[in-house]
Amino acid sequence: MRPGLPSAGYAAWTGKASYYNLKSKTASGGRVGHMTAAHRTLPFGSKLRVTNLANHRSVVVTVNDRGPFVGGRIIDVSQGAAHALGMVKSGVARVRVERIASL
Repeated sequence: MRPGLPSAGYAAWTGKASYYNLKSKTASGGRVGHMTAAHRTLPFGSKLRVTNLANHRSVVVTVNDRGPFVGGRIIDVSQGAAHALGMVKSGVARVRVERIASL
């Protein structure tokens, strides 16, 4: 299985996260919110717990965009989520992503 692509029944994975602040509409037609995220395959509206493995801070985000499109990354979080995770300075963090709900 490739990083960031959960298989059926697989509800958690680890890898690199980055953050972004998109000014235009997201792939779902909405906007980047305070606690939103981009994932390549999970359905829009999916709720995910993202935990920074370096400092154990976690947030719950809602998938409303597609990405990341940089190799080796499994999720892009909004700038607000990145602040809460303590990863703004580094820009990238090793995280655990757990699917807690899906529409």
